[in-house]
Amino acid sequence: MPEEKRGWALGLGTAAGSFGQFLLVPIMQQLIELSGWFMALQLLGISALLMAIFALPLTPFGGANSASSQAQDPALSLMEVLRRALTVPSYSLLTIGFFVCGFHVAFITVHMPGYLVDKGFAPQLGAWSLSMIGCCNVIGAYCSGLLSNRRPMARILSLIYAGRVVAISLFVLLPMSLTSVLVFSACMGFLWLATVPPTSGLVAALFGTRYMSFLYGVVFFSHQLGSFSGVWLGGWLYQRFGSYDGIWYCGIALGALATLLHIPIKQRSQQQLLTAT
Repeated sequence: MPEEKRGWALGLGTAAGSFGQFLLVPIMQQLIELSGWFMALQLLGISALLMAIFALPLTPFGGANSASSQAQDPALSLMEVLRRALTVPSYSLLTIGFFVCGFHVAFITVHMPGYLVDKGFAPQLGAWSLSMIGCCNVIGAYCSGLLSNRRPMARILSLIYAGRVVAISLFVLLPMSLTSVLVFSACMGFLWLATVPPTSGLVAALFGTRYMSFLYGVVFFSHQLGSFSGVWLGGWLYQRFGSYDGIWYCGIALGALATLLHIPIKQRSQQQLLTAT
């Protein structure tokens, strides 16, 4: 995509994935109740197979122009690319900050249904809560992609994480009700994967697109470490103290940290670092 449309394209792709969350979570909940978890898992497996099949037309990557440019400019080893990228403070901060996004997304996805059951609500509300998040994230991710073409992406990320801190804090501190659950789910949905377009866009702005898949993969690896930490820590805290309160407070603290980490990020090209010499 041309650079001026890159944020829009990333937002559109993220929004499409969120529509899947909105559509499938309630269906899977109904299927579990009707046919059991095993049948629901088999259908999810089939959907994963279809994803792989639909991805095949996207290969091969690159074209004649990219091949000729790479021939003129010898490629660095991936470890050398990573070593040079990590010398850029903005990239390191972005990688650490995306850990927090994974932490939030995973602990809410996994522990929200159990948290609501603990508070006396029916299990179906957990499914509808996650579905609401997916529905609102269609809008949030798309708008984030549009804004990424017009505003500094690091500032967008700081505002997203600050919004999460406010939403989680109010949800935990205010009295729990059906309305508060749905409002919180909607608010978190608008901020859910709205981080993806500016995060991936920043990687491209810093280093160009030649090594973007690898460098964004490293950033996303940090996201997945955060996902693991959020899911595991939520379960451990609940087992230890019999309450989910601790994981919510951890989410608030990490959200505040991520807000601060993105403030000093500079959206300046560092592509010269990744040129073989």
